[in-house]
Amino acid sequence: MSFSSDVKEELEKVIPGPRHCQLSELAALIHFGCKAEVKGEEPGEITIFSENPFVNRKYFTLLEKTFIIDVNVIKVLQAVKILDEGGCMHRLSEEVNPLLIKNSCCRRAFLRGAFLCLGSMSNPRKGYHLEFVCEYEVQALQIQQAVCSFEIEAKIVRRKKYYVVYVKEGAGIVDLLNVMGAHLSLMLLENLRVEKEVRNSINRQVNCEAANITKTVNAANKQIEDILLLQKHYGLSNLPDALRQMAQVRLEHPESSLLELGGYLNPPVGKSGVNHRLRKLGEMADKIKG
Repeated sequence: MSFSSDVKEELEKVIPGPRHCQLSELAALIHFGCKAEVKGEEPGEITIFSENPFVNRKYFTLLEKTFIIDVNVIKVLQAVKILDEGGCMHRLSEEVNPLLIKNSCCRRAFLRGAFLCLGSMSNPRKGYHLEFVCEYEVQALQIQQAVCSFEIEAKIVRRKKYYVVYVKEGAGIVDLLNVMGAHLSLMLLENLRVEKEVRNSINRQVNCEAANITKTVNAANKQIEDILLLQKHYGLSNLPDALRQMAQVRLEHPESSLLELGGYLNPPVGKSGVNHRLRKLGEMADKIKG
């Protein structure tokens, strides 16, 4: 299964304790993930179903625990009136009753139900992206507000005919998984994040060292070319003693660093002194080139 399916499988097993939280998650499941059809002759008798297996199983479990009634046929007067202030099923283009997600714990349950119905998450080995794909803007705005209430940044983008609420930062996704109760997925994601950060840190260090080595080699090659040019057109013996000694040491130790070159001089010279002498040799070579 995909990482997204693993998260949903974990969330399916999270059952909120308080009845008001059960109602909040049940409302999200019915509103975002279920279809309702009127059945039979009796008024107020409907069947609610979903093609999403995670939603189906969670819906049946919550319905039994919350109302202790038949999971195949729902009596509107008992169950739906509690989920819908108007006494009938909300249209999908409307938001879930705000009274049901007034409390922080209820918003957690609401987001858990919304993710089961509308959510998906990319493989964290490839990148960090979690989203809710909504058919109506009012749905997206309500989910965004619920996510942001936990100080997690969530944005909305229009994708064809859908409104997508998304979280891209790894830290934000970790926080949202914690909010929804997907703790096993959270730990796996955290481990992958640490692994990726360590690997990136090592790669940065290697790249930095490689860049420094390349820079040192290029500088040494330039210095040797300048010294050979001076030797050909001017003669090293005609250089001042300090510059002549510096030129000879550089030719004898082409792979050495500035600090190492300073130790070969007599008397030894520091890194800045070596750099100054090599720069003077370079200026003399530039005059010959000019």
